[in-house]
Amino acid sequence: MATLLLTSCCRTFLLLSCFVSFQLFFVAAFKYDVGEDFGWAIPPANNTNMYNKWASENRFQIGDTVVFKYKEDSVMMVREEGYDSCNAASPIHYYNDGDTTVMLDDAGFYYFISGLSSHCDKGQKMIIKVMAHPKPPEGSPPSPDAENSGAVALDRVSSLGLVQFCVLILGLLYVQS
Repeated sequence: MATLLLTSCCRTFLLLSCFVSFQLFFVAAFKYDVGEDFGWAIPPANNTNMYNKWASENRFQIGDTVVFKYKEDSVMMVREEGYDSCNAASPIHYYNDGDTTVMLDDAGFYYFISGLSSHCDKGQKMIIKVMAHPKPPEGSPPSPDAENSGAVALDRVSSLGLVQFCVLILGLLYVQS
């Protein structure tokens, strides 16, 4: 009876661990809330650069998403010229649903402004730089900068998840025998 209970507990633990391993193995992208608790609104007069400061403190990668939460406003993705002049005449994308999620699907710069030019003039605009995942030439060691990149950290998490998964499968096979 005790052996049956122990075997059942081991299987439950191993299955739970297996689920956690899959979660670690498939981590791929992050979701960022623009402006965090402040949201997407006119910044305070003494902090008109707050959105660019926030964006510069984050490391955006291909596949990440940014979420804009706002009321009685809008978000426009524009070209650099539209950003510089707060010109909303020809946006790439226009959003006005109050809860906008934008997928960062290419490396490079993304320019966002408020759809209300008076808000943009007061600092409600932001540039996001999305980093590419560099691929080193075959046979070359990773660059020193790569050790600090999110891509390398993700590879380590994925490797850990894969090793954990393999150990758990072996454990399940052992418990069944």
